[in-house]
Amino acid sequence: MSLFRGSGVALVTPFTEEKDVNYEELGRLIEYQIEGKTDAIIVCGTTGEPVTMTEEERLSVISYTIEKVRNRVPVIAGSGGNCTENVIAFSKKAEALGADGLLVVTPYYNKATQNGLYEHYKAVAASVKIPIIMYNVPSRTGVNILPETAARLGKEIDNIVALKEASGNITQVAEVIRRAEGALEVYSGNDDQIVPILSLGGIGVISVLANAVPKDTHDMVVEYLDGNVARARELQLKYMDFIQALFCEVNPIPVKKALELMGFQTKALRMPLTEMEAKNMERLERAMKQLGLIMLSSDKIG
Repeated sequence: MSLFRGSGVALVTPFTEEKDVNYEELGRLIEYQIEGKTDAIIVCGTTGEPVTMTEEERLSVISYTIEKVRNRVPVIAGSGGNCTENVIAFSKKAEALGADGLLVVTPYYNKATQNGLYEHYKAVAASVKIPIIMYNVPSRTGVNILPETAARLGKEIDNIVALKEASGNITQVAEVIRRAEGALEVYSGNDDQIVPILSLGGIGVISVLANAVPKDTHDMVVEYLDGNVARARELQLKYMDFIQALFCEVNPIPVKKALELMGFQTKALRMPLTEMEAKNMERLERAMKQLGLIMLSSDKIG
């Protein structure tokens, strides 16, 4: 059963100038997403900078988000890591807080075998009752969950329900969907491949783009699923320059800058992430001006 269909935002975590979590601004970002018809909120995923946060901070952000959302959309907590026992312990805590589901990235740095990946996800899934979305992003983790492994997990384990696919390999995405035979839903993990993955049978996106434009990202998916392929394609192409600018430096540096330009308090990053380089900043501003995003004032969003 799907956790959601449509656009789930991979939400940024706003920090104060002192680099503490800015809960007031987090609440404002959450309301902006819900007003923009975001279909799910993914908190403490890659875009939320969780690897720079303590466990206490991560749990606090998850708890705050659940309370702020008040069941209006599903809240999916990032609980991945490279130590299976730690992932199990954290996943249990996120479940106890009331998370609707978990986003669990493939273990990074260890570079597990396919059998290791299978055993990792099997163990995590056995420790909780809520649904799990596996997250495949080889460019960050150094490991690729192959289609046969992903399909096996979807078929054999009831609460492994979906895969966020960010390999960038459309052939691999097609093979996952073919092998899973309906046992595993697929979300695009790349904003430049939303419509292509929907065309293969995907049901949505877990999106960085949606931080800035939740309504159009939602519409891109819903229009496609409702049969209006031309409108979905139009929206995909409309945002291509902006999407490319959002990834001209490592995520979430550009998207936090984009939100800052739109009036949100998202300037602060935790090291080793640093301020955008000037040439990339110019590229981002140019793409946003073409879309009219920088023209938005803070009293119109939030």
